[in-house]
Amino acid sequence: MNMDQALKLLKENGYKLTKQREYLLEILNHNRSYLSFNDIWKQFSKDFPKASYDTVYRNLYSLEDLGVVEVNRMEGEKRFRFHCDIEGHHHHFICRTCGVILPLTNCPIDSYRSELAGHVVEDHVFEIYGRCASCAV
Repeated sequence: MNMDQALKLLKENGYKLTKQREYLLEILNHNRSYLSFNDIWKQFSKDFPKASYDTVYRNLYSLEDLGVVEVNRMEGEKRFRFHCDIEGHHHHFICRTCGVILPLTNCPIDSYRSELAGHVVEDHVFEIYGRCASCAV
């Protein structure tokens, strides 16, 4: 996802392009790693000191519903970032040092199909955390 794609999706779905919404997208666009709400709020509130927490939360979850933003739970809190460019179901490797995110195309749920015979898997979460090759040295 990039800024142009995000703006296009918002327009197509009837959202007004307010300065606050555009600035929120700019924050996400300039930082490609996952950001906590507090990280986003610190940047956002500098330019919009009268904005409420609720405004930012509502917009982040609207962006998630549209597929602009993906949400991940890291270290006990939700984190947000622009949806990556990989189409379809996939997972990620996330570097805890620099924040680099690598998409993974293999899904581990496939290896559990025989153990789950007769069960219906409705959703799952799988992310790998560690240090990327650059940070591991």
